[in-house]
Amino acid sequence: MPLEANQPAPEFSLLDETGTEQTLSAYRGKWVVLYFYPKDDTPGCTTEACSFRDGYGEYARAGVVILGVSPDSPKSHAKFKEKHALPFTLLSDTDHVVCELYGVWGRKKFMGREYDGVFRTTFLINPEGIIVKTFNNVKPDGHATEVLSAII
Repeated sequence: MPLEANQPAPEFSLLDETGTEQTLSAYRGKWVVLYFYPKDDTPGCTTEACSFRDGYGEYARAGVVILGVSPDSPKSHAKFKEKHALPFTLLSDTDHVVCELYGVWGRKKFMGREYDGVFRTTFLINPEGIIVKTFNNVKPDGHATEVLSAII
């Protein structure tokens, strides 16, 4: 089960799309949207990422940092970010340790096939590092607007 509101957001260290190490604690003092998604450049994940891109100006004006996390490699993230002009950081959790830490990794079913993967989930983290809202079973269309309305 994903982590819930009123819990401290677990600290982590992951590589971004440039291969640079990023930590959650580096963003202390800012609102953070931490969104977990299954795979770069797939239809739902592209829709979700592009909606965050399209609303990025409003997020930036509100002082909010957006961090996307998936099991894809930094190289895959770099291509995805460039192809869709994504202005925010993508983090690589290739061994899904952070996905498991946040409770968003598990058995999924798609077209009769079972496999382990990421449950599309978003966490809204306040400047003190506390999860204030968890969005489970995210539908990519309109999600960025839904998250922004929870902030402002």
